[in-house]
Parts: sequence; structure tokens; C-alpha cells
Amino acid sequence: MSTRSSGEIARETLKLLTTRKLAPTPDNYQALYHEVAGTMVPAHFPYEPLRQIVASLPARNPGQQRQLGLMESAIGQRSWDGVHNALMAYASFGVAASDSQQSGLTAASNLSNPALTPEFMEQIARLIGNMLPALGDEDTRFLGQAEELLSFMRQPVPDLPRTKTMLADFSHRLSFTAEDQGEIKTVLLQLLHLVFTNIGVLCVDDQWLTGQIDALMEASKPPLSLRRLDDVQRRLVDVIAKQSEAKERAVEAQQEMRQLLVAFVDRLSIMGEASGAYQSKIEECARQIEQAQSIEELSPVLQAALGATRHMAHDTQAARDQLQAMRDKTDKAEAEIFKLHQELDRVSVQARHDPLTGALNRRGLDEVIQREISNARRKGTPLCLALLDVDNFKKLNDDLGHEAGDEALSHLAQVTRESMRPQDSLARFGGEEFVIVLPDTVMDMGVVALTRLQRELTKKFFLRENQKVLITFSAGVAQLAADEDGQECIKRADKAMYLAKRTGKNRVLGG
Repeated sequence: MSTRSSGEIARETLKLLTTRKLAPTPDNYQALYHEVAGTMVPAHFPYEPLRQIVASLPARNPGQQRQLGLMESAIGQRSWDGVHNALMAYASFGVAASDSQQSGLTAASNLSNPALTPEFMEQIARLIGNMLPALGDEDTRFLGQAEELLSFMRQPVPDLPRTKTMLADFSHRLSFTAEDQGEIKTVLLQLLHLVFTNIGVLCVDDQWLTGQIDALMEASKPPLSLRRLDDVQRRLVDVIAKQSEAKERAVEAQQEMRQLLVAFVDRLSIMGEASGAYQSKIEECARQIEQAQSIEELSPVLQAALGATRHMAHDTQAARDQLQAMRDKTDKAEAEIFKLHQELDRVSVQARHDPLTGALNRRGLDEVIQREISNARRKGTPLCLALLDVDNFKKLNDDLGHEAGDEALSHLAQVTRESMRPQDSLARFGGEEFVIVLPDTVMDMGVVALTRLQRELTKKFFLRENQKVLITFSAGVAQLAADEDGQECIKRADKAMYLAKRTGKNRVLGG
């Protein structure tokens, strides 16, 4: 097996195409690529015949349209299982008998028409145009080639052989550009992780900052999505705002303590001066007493001594009161700072929760799963993980708006929390997907619990502008096996959920 990178293998493959004077077709490129890499050429996969079959099949309802799209995707991935499943599901969305003759005529008409119609060419051109922004604008040669291809494909009657040649050349160039963009993204994520890790090491005592770093690390793990980044951005904005407010209050408290210390030093200086003056006065009185010859001479000296003592006692009491007040203010400032640190710790904990729904985020879910797995294996009790996905969520967003979609997710999370046991945990897995951790639960009882939650959602409608909106979900439940971890268990639950979607939605299946 070759240890060269895919980029080196691809460049060597292009050189061989030129050296052997072979047409740059996908088949020739694939054969030479595997020859250079020293890998086995995959079995032939009939792309074009299968795509012609897909093109000839009618799409009379949304179900058929979806299955045809899944079939196209399976063909692109060389998945016979995907093609088989899509065809079987397509057949379940049967067409009325009265339409059979018309469907046959439509299929025959599609087969008789040329494959590269102007409409089809325009669809490919739009696909290429929509793809270009994702590949960046650094490679000017690639962008020029793309513009030339788009201009040629949008001609009234493009030349078929030249179209195929240009598409093959563009495909080769596209593979290089996509590979470069993928490597750039990977390196950037590695750099971000390195920066976040170093900041966390430098600020290991700041729990609020640790929470922010954990959230950023979680958000930058692939696969990335705009919704995940938006959630983390909103959470960090909230954390930063609270931290800024707390920091200002802490600075004010520290400034007040600094002023108290200055006043304390000043008071000590005044007390020292007063004490020195008192000592000098007493010494003077003592000298006068020693020199006195009669009782009459002692009387004013004693009056002066008593006055100095009384004045000193008054100053001492005033100083004691001021010092006590300073101590009270210092204790109050220390209590305020302690309260601020507690608030920052509380905000840091929020970084483990989804700000929209209040459910755990992916980091919080990982912690709960690890804890429950340890408990289950220590006690020998069962553990189930359920993955649920809101049905037709995109349609809800399109019809009512994204704000309504967010409110619907919050409503689902609230109803779920009200229906769960105290030991169960709810986490937002991503988008409209949620995971429920069910300790001490076998799979059959997990299916019952999720089915009960579905019934609760039918009773507790989601209201949007006084309009009742029924929220349903499809779910899969998997019981943790002895030799698997949490991620593997979630994958099994995900497969069961996908099967529930395919078989009609609003269902709960065990996996």
C-alpha cells in the first residue's frame, strides 16, 4: 500500500494520463489512480444506467420525490444497499391504478428524449455555481476554469463531447481544490484547539474562563454546523456579559478596600501623633509637679493632666470606632467578592447546557453518559439511550419561521422534562435531535417511556399566535451492551430512529 498523500497520487495519475495519451475520462483516471496507489480497482458500478432509471421514474407525491433523492445519493455513494432500500420505500408510495398508463407514457417519453437537455445543463451549471463559494477564492486558475465551464454549458446547444471533456477536467481540478480546502480546515481547527488549550492551561484557576474554553472546544469539533456555532456564540456572549459586570463590581470592591487601607494608615499616623503629644504633656505635668511648692501650684497642673487624659481617651474611642467601621466595610467587601466568584462559577456551569432549551449540550451529555455507564456496570443494572428527532421540522421553520422553530424545541424540551423521572437526563444532540438517558431501564420500558412522551405531546399543544401546532417525533431506543461505549449505543439508537422515520414517522423503535 502506498504511503504517499492523495495529492501526490493524483498528480502522478495526471502525468500517466498524459504520458500514455489516454482520454481524461473518469474510468481512465480511476484505473490509473488505483494503479499508482497500489490499491484494488473497485467493481464496476453502473452509474449512468441507474441514473437513467431514476430519471424515468415518476415523482407523483412527496414520498416518491424523497425516495428518488435518496436513490440519487446512494448511486453517488456506490451503495447497492441504499439503492435497494430507496427502491423498496419508493414502491410503498404506490401510484393509483388509473395513473399507470400515463406513467408508462411519461417514462417512455423520458427515455426517448436526449439526456443533456438545456434544463438539465442549467441544473448542473447552478450546482457548480452554488458549490464555488464553499471552495474559496484563492485558486484563480480553478475559478477561471469554472467560469469557462459555466459559460459553455449555458450555450443554447452545447457540444456533447466537449462538455464531457470539460466536465472531466473540471472534476480533476475540483478534487485538488476540495482536498486543499479540507486540509486547510483541518489545520485551522488544530490551531484553534491549540490556542484554546494554551489559554486554558494559563488560566487554570479561573473556572468561568474554563467553561468558555470547554464550550469553544466543543463547538469546534467536527462536524461543524452553523446552528451549533450560533448556540455557542449566544452562550458565550451571555457568559462574557455576566463576567464583565462581575469584574466591574469586583474592581469597585477592591478600590473601596484600597481606600479603607489608606484611611487606616492615616488614622494610625494621627493616633501616633496624638499619643506623642499626650506623652509630652504628661511629662511636662510631671516636671511641674516635682517643682511645685504648694497645693495651689499643683491644682492647674492636675487640671491640665486631666484635660490631656480626657482628650486622649476621646481620640482613642473615636479611633476605635473608625477602625471598627473600616473592619465592617472590609468584611462586607470580602463577602461581595466571594459572592461574585460564586456567580462566575455558576455561569461557568451554564456552559454545559443548551441556552435555548435548557437541556444539556454535547459536553454535558458526555459527562452524564460516562457517569451513568459507570454506575450501571458497577451495580449491574440496565441503561438505555433514546435518540429522538422532530418530524417535519424544516417545514415548521419554513411555514412559521425560525423563531417559531426555536419555541417549538423549547416546548418539546419542557414537556419532556415534565414527563421524565428525576434520574433521567435530557440533552440536545444537535439541531432538532435530543438524547434521553434512561438509567435502570431495559429497552422495552424505554420504548414505552418514549411512546408515553409522544402521547403527552398530543395533549400539550404548542401554541403559536393562538394556533395549535402538533409536534411529533420519531425515536430509536438502544440498551447499552456489555462491550460497547456510549457513542456506539447512540449510533444504534440513531439507526432505529432512521428506520422509524422511513416507516411513517411519529414512531418509536428499539435498536
